[in-house]
Amino acid sequence: MKIIILGYMASGKSFVGRCLSEKMALPFIDLDNFIEEKEDMSIQDIFKEQGEIYFRKIENKYLKELLSGQDDYVLSLGGGTPCYAGNMEHIKNRKDAISFYLKASINTIVERIKKEKDQRPLVSDLEDKDLNEFIAKHLFERNGFYNQASQTIKIDQKDIKTIIEEIVQILN
Repeated sequence: MKIIILGYMASGKSFVGRCLSEKMALPFIDLDNFIEEKEDMSIQDIFKEQGEIYFRKIENKYLKELLSGQDDYVLSLGGGTPCYAGNMEHIKNRKDAISFYLKASINTIVERIKKEKDQRPLVSDLEDKDLNEFIAKHLFERNGFYNQASQTIKIDQKDIKTIIEEIVQILN
């Protein structure tokens, strides 16, 4: 089984994915890290030097490569991955995959992003006062893609143990 974790930036995709992979004794793959290894370049540098269109093309290529393999794993996607190049369709069409949308409120996302804004190219230039509006608009645009996930897990005010238990319960 390919277990795919998706959601907006700072929703905990990588952390949940890592913890879930340990619990399920499955390999963990972070799509952004996978891309960085394959391209021998950071995501930020890919965006800066090659542009977003190039990034979205290779993101789609590497996602399809991972999905077409026979291995079982837990895969955490980038926040934008489901929204481009028919990526959600590729995920939904896999009989051996289940996807989980980690749904966080705007307030939860804003509080998390404030702490790590400089590591987030999409919001690093925004003032804190503009974060709420940007995230609300961006989340509204992306929700149609996120909501196509097989399952939705609301994460607000939940610890990692509770989130993992909810996912494992669905998987069993």
